Amino acid sequence: MDSSLSSSAGSLTVIPGRARLLGDDINTDYIISSSRKKDSLDPDVLRRYLLEDLDPGFAGSVQDGDILVAGHNFGCGSAMEVAVTTVLAAGIRVVVARSFARTYWRNAVNNGLLLITAPTEDLCESVREGETVALHLLGASAELRVGADERRVIPCEPVPDIVLTIREAGGLVPYLRRHRKFSEPT
Repeated sequence: MDSSLSSSAGSLTVIPGRARLLGDDINTDYIISSSRKKDSLDPDVLRRYLLEDLDPGFAGSVQDGDILVAGHNFGCGSAMEVAVTTVLAAGIRVVVARSFARTYWRNAVNNGLLLITAPTEDLCESVREGETVALHLLGASAELRVGADERRVIPCEPVPDIVLTIREAGGLVPYLRRHRKFSEPT
């Protein structure tokens, strides 16, 4: 759950979570197996299959609000939107990675999954599995704070305002229903 705090520079949004570490090149067929994609579109069913080919117990260990931390090229592979649906269905609202496949990034924006790029060379070495993390967003600025004391800070690339606005609406379709067009965030 996001919490907002006031700041002299604007509104600070803090998204706390627990780090779940993944490596490089996590493709969409790892996120949801090809054999499962056609079984169901029900998010309650899909969530059970998250990353089952990499770790059969992973989906059962996910807690609502966990944050995926990954290396290069997260979401590569097929452009199936179900890979984003599966992550969201598991209760994950944020993925922090060194880089993302463009089609996964677009599908994530469309569905309200926040992707944060942290170009830090040692991102996966800077965070331990299960460690407390908190994403701090202040306008477009983003940083991942690591540890219960949040002393370790990983700078992240800025997040475009339109991406944040679409996410706040719950995805592209809810955004367009509300606004009927794309407009510059106020």
